[in-house]
Amino acid sequence: MSTVSTEERILSVLEEDAQASCGEIAERADVSKPTVRKYIDRLEERGVIVGYSAEVDPKKLSSQSIAMVGMDVDSGQYVEATRELKSLDEVQALYTSSGDHMLMAEVRAGDGDELGDVISEKLLGVDGVTAAHPSFLQERLK
Repeated sequence: MSTVSTEERILSVLEEDAQASCGEIAERADVSKPTVRKYIDRLEERGVIVGYSAEVDPKKLSSQSIAMVGMDVDSGQYVEATRELKSLDEVQALYTSSGDHMLMAEVRAGDGDELGDVISEKLLGVDGVTAAHPSFLQERLK
């Protein structure tokens, strides 16, 4: 018997392939299809699984530029600032961070100029955001 829990095996398969069918997950996790459905429903209800997404190679997106933007936020305005940042269409993902910046955002726009405008006008226009440090993504390696 495996020391890895059923939940961990199912999540591992989903992390490798978010489009895997219940049958594929069941086979790879060594459980039945009803068990997979039960665990996925429970994981979604608990907020462990928060969504399903496609991994994109930014170099192959001729119509988009992508940046990871580290942001510093005034602690007194943190809640309001994060709420506003999450509402911006250009912000695809927003993370808290223990690194050099309080927040990290994946930001997308039509091209580099538009991306620069989003950062300088929209991100830095949010009350409480005190700095934005972009890293423009070039090529997905893994």
